[in-house]
Parts: sequence; structure tokens; C-alpha cells
Amino acid sequence: MSTSLSSDLQRAFLRYQHVFVFLAPLLFVAGVYAFAPTPADAGVDYWTEYWWLFLAFVTGATIVNTVGISGSALFVPFLIFVFPLVAYPLEPTTLVKIGLISESFGLSSSSLAFIQYGLVDRRLSLSLVLGGVPFVVGGALLSFVIPEPLFHALLGIALLAASYLLFKANLGHGDPTGGDDGEEVATDGGSSPDLPDDDNKLGPAGVDTDDSGTVTRVDRDGDDYTYSRGGYLERFLNYSVGGVFQGLAGFGIGELGIISMLRTQVPVRVAIGTNHIVVATTAVLASVVHVFGGGLVGGHTMDLATTPWNMVVWTVPATTLGGQIAPYVSTALDTGTIKAGVGGLFAVIAVALFAMAGGGI
Repeated sequence: MSTSLSSDLQRAFLRYQHVFVFLAPLLFVAGVYAFAPTPADAGVDYWTEYWWLFLAFVTGATIVNTVGISGSALFVPFLIFVFPLVAYPLEPTTLVKIGLISESFGLSSSSLAFIQYGLVDRRLSLSLVLGGVPFVVGGALLSFVIPEPLFHALLGIALLAASYLLFKANLGHGDPTGGDDGEEVATDGGSSPDLPDDDNKLGPAGVDTDDSGTVTRVDRDGDDYTYSRGGYLERFLNYSVGGVFQGLAGFGIGELGIISMLRTQVPVRVAIGTNHIVVATTAVLASVVHVFGGGLVGGHTMDLATTPWNMVVWTVPATTLGGQIAPYVSTALDTGTIKAGVGGLFAVIAVALFAMAGGGI
């Protein structure tokens, strides 16, 4: 009875997850307006000054969540190089606070959306998170003693390598084959006896693993994917290196990790969805270590009183919306477009990181 109730609650939550997801930023904005430490003369002009960040962050959040990488991979370079052109330069600690607050909402939103769409391999994501945790914690602690320009240079090299590997990887494997007669299969225990039926699966689709380890997954649209979970060693190596960078700079595990899933024949859309869980979990973990670990070892700490609240009231709703849009964009784009977009994005970010390292930012 308790298992059945839990399953029903999980399904109900995912069915209406968009309601909870969009309530979260509304409550956040209301809480900021009511309780956040703001200037005494803060009026309408203060709260609307950076309204244009909504457009920039919803676009950025859609891009990063579509390809399954960390939001900071775009937000930090944007705030360093673009924001000062129309406003003013931001302090590094301010950049971190804006990125962490915004990314936490966007990643959570997109993760739930991908789970609902049926594009997350829970078993695979759990193994990747557990394997990456010690490296994320270690990288976050190292960030207090290793110079930031060195972080940026190393991550730039890693992203260039990832971009090269991505263009060499075959993204055509595991493309969905489509549902029967175009019929939407959107419920566990679905309408066709030929499709998987797993009552314990979170989400609206079905998944089945046969005795040989071959996985058959059906997403919300009835498209099915067949793949194997083999290749754990290669994924462990990529996610461990990426985990160190995730702890050091706030991003890296998603950018490097998704390459290993694609190279081990996980379908591109399942790889993107599964990577969201890994990125979201490790980003929160890295954030906690950065916030509380610095004070313990004599490093930096965060003072919420100096947070530019008139910026985050726009960036948080934007990243939440972008996270919900991402699964639809991901399923609409062909794999060639995704490959070109992700590879080009990695190269651009790498150039930005080299510039940051060279300037000592």
C-alpha cells in the first residue's frame, strides 16, 4: 500500500511539476522583495533596472539545458564580458552568487522536465553522481589554494579537447525510432503491449532492461531508444576529471561527462536528460562546499547582504523558464544540429576562459 501511494504521489508530482516549478521563482521573488537587504531608497527603478537580463538568461538557460551542461558555463562569461558593456564590472564573488542562485533554479526546473519527458536513465545517473561526488568535493576544496587563472586555463584546454571529441563522435546512434502508428504513449503500463511497462519508473513513459543488459526506453511522445549501459570505466574517468573542474570553477562535469556517454553509445537525447541530474546534483554540492568550506579553511565566504537582488529577481524566473523549454528544443532538433551547437559552444567558452586566464580575472 505504501509503495503504491508513493508511486501515485510521484506520478502526480511529475504530472503537475510545471506548477510547482513556476511557483518556486514566484515565491523567491516575493521573498526577496519582502525580506532581502536592499537599499533604503529602493523603488520601482531599482527593481526594473536589469529587466533585460531576463531575455539574456532565458536564452542562455535554454541553450545550456538543451545540451545538458552547467548554466555557469555561459552565465559567468556573459557576466564577465558582456554585462560590463551595458552596466558595470562585477566582483568575482558577485559573479559566483548570481550564477549559483540562478543555476540552482534552472537546473532543478530542467531536471524535472526531462524526467517527465522520459529522457532520464535513473540507474545511470545514480552511478555517475556517486562516482563524481568525491572529486567534486575535492575540487571545491582545492579552489581555495589554487590560483583561479590556472583553473580557467586548464578548463579551457579540457573544453577544447571535448569539442574535438564531440565532432569526432557519432551522434547518429540511438536516434528514436518512433512510436507505433504515431500514437502517443504517455503512461506507465502504456497502451501498447509491445512497449516497456515499468510501474516503478518515475515519469510518464516506460523502460525495460532485458537479461543481456539492453535497455529499451520510450519517451512521452512514444519514441523509443535502445542502448546498453556498458562503458562505465570511460564514463568514470571523464566524470572524475569533470568533477574536479566542477568543484574548482562551478562547471566542467556536464561538459566533459556528456562526451563519455555519447562515446559509449548512450542515445544523445537520453545522454542529455541523464546528464541534467548529474549536473544539478553536483552543482548544488559544489555550491554548498564553496559557501561553507571557505570559512573553514580561511578562504572566501559569501555575504548575502551584498547580493544584487534587483538582478536575481530577473535571472531566477528566466533560468526556470529556460529549463522547462529545453526538453522540447532537445527533441525537436536533429542530432547534427545538437553536435554543431555543443561543439561550437565549447570552443567559444574555451576562448573566453583563456581570455579570463590571461587577464587574471
